[in-house]
Amino acid sequence: MALVYLRELNSETKFAIWKIEETATELLERLQLDEREQSILERITKGKRTLHWLASRVLLRYLLKTDFFISCPSDENGKPYLPDYPYEISFTHSYDYAGLMMSQKGPCGIDLELVKDKVVRIKEKFMKPSELAFIQNDHIEQLYACWCAKEAVYKLQGNKGVSFLENITISPFRYNAQGVMTVMLQKGSITRSFDVYYEKFQDYMLGYVVDEQPKEH
Repeated sequence: MALVYLRELNSETKFAIWKIEETATELLERLQLDEREQSILERITKGKRTLHWLASRVLLRYLLKTDFFISCPSDENGKPYLPDYPYEISFTHSYDYAGLMMSQKGPCGIDLELVKDKVVRIKEKFMKPSELAFIQNDHIEQLYACWCAKEAVYKLQGNKGVSFLENITISPFRYNAQGVMTVMLQKGSITRSFDVYYEKFQDYMLGYVVDEQPKEH
């Protein structure tokens, strides 16, 4: 397993991407799993899904710099959290890579996707007509930047009932290989705005976001 990208956005937030080169057995040797995690692993379809799950947990261990067991359950919506550490986290994986973002500033989200032309065929399923109007000639990379941005916000907010198409809206932006876009999340009567960053990583697109708004008490 090789660390191919590590970026510290500030003293409280960072993300990393690993290239998965081990077998499932080799990854398992680097982990301690409790009964709940062993049960999850047994239910996962073998192959890439197993490698993604294991590699994500190995990466978590690497970033937390520990060889001990790490409790990482998920809430009722499937959002992972760390009860024993002061970090919000978000996992992502795509083909041969696994990624992890962690922040002490607030909830975060990250998404990594291999750029392929199939996104053009499904663009109406996750983009409103007003959003498609600013896409430059079905620009595949720009469409993937939009997908990753919406996925990152979806993971940040952690509610399964949120729709990419209906609840998450991207403001017009001009695509560059690296940039930032404004993304609006609407849930009921509440609307939130996020700055979502995106960048090309080899043949992949990466999107990430952190909610730095002070928590309400």
